[in-house]
Amino acid sequence: MLYAFLCYNDEAATCAWSKDEESAVMAKLGAVTEKLTRERRLGPVARLVPTTAATTLRKDCDPPLVIDGPFAETKEQLLGFFVIDCNSLEHALETARELGRANPGGAYEIRPLLQFWPGSVGG
Repeated sequence: MLYAFLCYNDEAATCAWSKDEESAVMAKLGAVTEKLTRERRLGPVARLVPTTAATTLRKDCDPPLVIDGPFAETKEQLLGFFVIDCNSLEHALETARELGRANPGGAYEIRPLLQFWPGSVGG
């Protein structure tokens, strides 16, 4: 089953990393993602730019409102995600622990994915 691993962390802290700190974290994450690639378990991975580049469409008003910035002010921001094939939730948790050892602070929210294919019958 495919799982989404949503990576949350304090954006102010991660944006303050030195180039050496950033490189060290990315090298550790690279080792984990290389292993997952060899195991043919790694799907799409995305790293989001900081929330200062975000635009939000608020749908709860008429007409919908477009605002600069993220949907909500929070202590931790969504920084990116991984899609990884895991046999079970326990397997997903083991994988999240491995990612967590490579990436300090924050949290991984783990969610099973349902595939949606727009335009297909019974999608």
